Amino acid sequence: MAKSERILQLMQLLRLLPAPVQAAQLSAELGVSLRTVYRDVDSLRRAGAIIDGAAGFGYTLVEDTAMPPMLFNTDETEALVLGLREVIEIGDPVLADAARNALAKLAASLPDRLSRQMQNSVLSAKRFHSRPEITVDVATIRQAARDEQAIHIHYGDAKGAQTERTIWPLSIIFMDQTLMLLAKCQLRQDFRAFRVDRIQKLAPTDQSFRPHRTSLLRDALASVQSEEATDCPPPFHT
Repeated sequence: MAKSERILQLMQLLRLLPAPVQAAQLSAELGVSLRTVYRDVDSLRRAGAIIDGAAGFGYTLVEDTAMPPMLFNTDETEALVLGLREVIEIGDPVLADAARNALAKLAASLPDRLSRQMQNSVLSAKRFHSRPEITVDVATIRQAARDEQAIHIHYGDAKGAQTERTIWPLSIIFMDQTLMLLAKCQLRQDFRAFRVDRIQKLAPTDQSFRPHRTSLLRDALASVQSEEATDCPPPFHT
């Protein structure tokens, strides 16, 4: 293994493994000697990484902002390109433009060799089935979820029934045929998944549900996984 690749793997291990990470564990993960681990840690420190600890005490990565931010191997670059191209295909206009900009920034940030590989990526994404038309601004939903702000929606269900309700937006799920908004419905006082193309109108409210989004989303996803485990469709689709 080249030293540059080993240094990258060492940095990734320091990011991912529970701290403090013992040198012996790093040695086993990388397949190198303890002495090599000590030298590589010193190399990272000289490059600007702040790493607490010493031999025999374990290492904790405190800060690596001085390290180059775009150090990806070929497979990681391909994965990023594929993901961004998929977003361009399936995202709403604002999100698709953001993906295009991110792709351009990624290409400009990579070393020449990886940038060329990215431009000629083996992987790509293409959708041949268009989703139902979405008439509301999905960017508004995303922002409301980030801000943990309730929204008021006019909604038409599968049977054509029209309802108005206030919901707490938790997550937008990109499915093959449509977008689903996972939310806590204040009318039903339960989790519901709304088809975004059936939302006819929406407006943010001044009602905040901060700081509950993370815990609510965890509970909602657990409900989805529980239903999937029994091969039953989630009961809260609407």
